[in-house]
Amino acid sequence: MDISVFVSLCGGLGLFLYGMKIMSKAIETVAGAKLRHILEIFTTNRFSGMIVGLIFTAVIQSSSACTAMVVSFVNAGLMNLYQAAGVILGANIGTTVTSQLVSFNISKYAPIILLVGVICVMFGKKQKYRDAGEIVVGFGILFMGLQTMSSSMSYLKEDPAVANILLSIDNPFLGTLMGFAITSIVQSSSVTVSIVLLMARQELLTLPICLYIIMGCNIGACSTAVLASLSGKKDAKRAAMIHLWFNVIGTAIMYVILFFAMDPVISFIQSFSADNGRFVANAHTLIKIAQVIILFPFIKPLVKLSVATVRGEDRKVGYRESFQLKYIGSKVIFNPATAMIEVVKEIDRMASLASENLNRAMNALITLDEEDIEEVYKVEENINFLNHAITGYLVQINQLPLPVEDLKSIGSMFHVVNDIERIGDHAENAADAAKQRKENGAVLSKVALTELGEMLDMVNDIIRYSMEIFVDSNETHMQDVIDLENRIDAEERRLQENHVARLAAGECSPEAGMIFSDIVSGLERVADHATNIAFAIREEEDNLNAARQGALPVQ
Repeated sequence: MDISVFVSLCGGLGLFLYGMKIMSKAIETVAGAKLRHILEIFTTNRFSGMIVGLIFTAVIQSSSACTAMVVSFVNAGLMNLYQAAGVILGANIGTTVTSQLVSFNISKYAPIILLVGVICVMFGKKQKYRDAGEIVVGFGILFMGLQTMSSSMSYLKEDPAVANILLSIDNPFLGTLMGFAITSIVQSSSVTVSIVLLMARQELLTLPICLYIIMGCNIGACSTAVLASLSGKKDAKRAAMIHLWFNVIGTAIMYVILFFAMDPVISFIQSFSADNGRFVANAHTLIKIAQVIILFPFIKPLVKLSVATVRGEDRKVGYRESFQLKYIGSKVIFNPATAMIEVVKEIDRMASLASENLNRAMNALITLDEEDIEEVYKVEENINFLNHAITGYLVQINQLPLPVEDLKSIGSMFHVVNDIERIGDHAENAADAAKQRKENGAVLSKVALTELGEMLDMVNDIIRYSMEIFVDSNETHMQDVIDLENRIDAEERRLQENHVARLAAGECSPEAGMIFSDIVSGLERVADHATNIAFAIREEEDNLNAARQGALPVQ
């Protein structure tokens, strides 16, 4: 074989892989957040999950990306194993769309497709046109790579030695092993099946061995999800194992069918395939559809098999556990499409710690419990750790190709983390006041304690509503937040006036009065920070100021 043919083949493969990567990443960037929302909403049952998995994979042209995202969802607790199984089965059908596109042999139009994409990227005035251009560029490069590989393979066909070696491959296990090995290396069954398609079109592989290579590709495609799950929780590993077991069992079933009916199967597929390339694409699709039809009723046993394969339970990280990240970080699966969901969950966990600590500090102010006071300081250290860790993580992922909608929300995440950290600081201030009150023997009247309790209840409500708005991106409680903000402002003024009246009447000592005034001011500022959190999802500053009716952000 001429070295130039080998070099050309490698170059074509490189272009194909690069084009596939550009196209998939661009689609994920443009539509990743929308597709993620679809995954969240429409996977309530196995059948709808399968349809979503099929569509999702067909759109982003990568079952590996879909299954890796599903593994991330399971790891974050957003999807259970039964829902994941449905999506994974659908993804296995969706991945055959790529080979169908390749089989139509539109490579001769690749330069034109590439030129259109480049024009959109270079001269598009709006970002959405440039993003769409990147998708088209990837598509064009992909088909130029196919054209290069196809030309190289036509030369291979003319080399008797190479042609004889390839055509002599007739061992089913060797074919399956080849498909598995190549797909595990390139991390894409679509790439391997496309290569098989081109070789079949040049009559370099027999049709029976193509079927076995395809089945090996299906098993090899599981390597991406398995690798992604290694750093995740037990259920994430089980989701990856569902994908693996589905393809292993499905391949075993197809082996039995082909053993008894190879000729009828080949004749049936050839009956509606124009050439050998179309045969490979159609065979790929039919094998996947057959496997899904056969195994869909057995999703529960598949899930149980994955649980039996990956035994044990994860050690749970509680809200109070110090200096540990639960949803993000080096020990958690990273996926660009789910990164922001996991950040939100970690921020929500931080907010729960801060809210709980505020109530603990206020309780300590009344009871003067030394253990509560010390616990406030310990939890505050943990909140500070989470502040730095989450902020650092946001800085890191801000440099990555996240979905467009997620990139727009990163700025607000920084502000929310800062506001929660400031709520934690006010809890620490309340603990300082409790400590001071205990040391000085300052006495707060029953009226003052009652007033503080009532104001704390309103502050707890506004924190709860604000976090619900932030976590769910749902403004249902926005008016409640605005009303509470105004009521708390008015309450702060009323309590300060009452405090001055008690001081003037000699009903309160200066030391106790100072503590009371500081705590009331602190609670009002906590409410301001909570309001900032609620309005973090608003994109336009004008809308924010108008809706808040004069409530200013707190620094």
